[in-house]
Amino acid sequence: MFTGIVTDIGEVRTVAARADDLSRIEIACGFDAASIALGASISCSGICLTVVDLKTDGSRTMFAVDAGAETLRLTTAGQWRAGAKVNLERSLKVGDELGGHIVSGHIDGLAAVVSREDLKDQARFVLRAPKELSRFVAAKGSVTLDGVSLTVNDVSGAEFSVHIIPHTLAVTTFGAAKAGDMLNLEIDVMARYAARLLETK
Repeated sequence: MFTGIVTDIGEVRTVAARADDLSRIEIACGFDAASIALGASISCSGICLTVVDLKTDGSRTMFAVDAGAETLRLTTAGQWRAGAKVNLERSLKVGDELGGHIVSGHIDGLAAVVSREDLKDQARFVLRAPKELSRFVAAKGSVTLDGVSLTVNDVSGAEFSVHIIPHTLAVTTFGAAKAGDMLNLEIDVMARYAARLLETK
């Protein structure tokens, strides 16, 4: 489990296809290597991935994850190449501050950036959710985009907007996000269960 509060921006170093429909992805980060165990879960741009290898390269920690065919097909991981930047968050520990909202790291689909408007003290993004997921997006509700917990400002059909403050622009990949980009979307787990309860009522 995660909170959607990004603590580092990692850089993809290598992507190696494997014969068993896996891609091994190596990511450089600023986390202390001694604090990461093999098998640990790390949110990589919102995708919960398992650490399968670990080493250091100078002052940088390098961890590797395996992404399966389904992950590569349904998320932006299939487009990652050397040099790509990814938002990173370590998994929650008991007693940690819950700064965002409960995030599972299980991506529901891809949201398209329709437009970006840079304002005086923030940036306004309009995004389009897949039609089948749009009903889960509500004004003042929460969404996770590329691993970042955000509050929805308004909704119009399948489109919704979020406002990104300067701090978030500076410490996440949203600083470089632009119209046409695809972002990993995870809907709020509460919205998912509320919809399921209504369906089965």
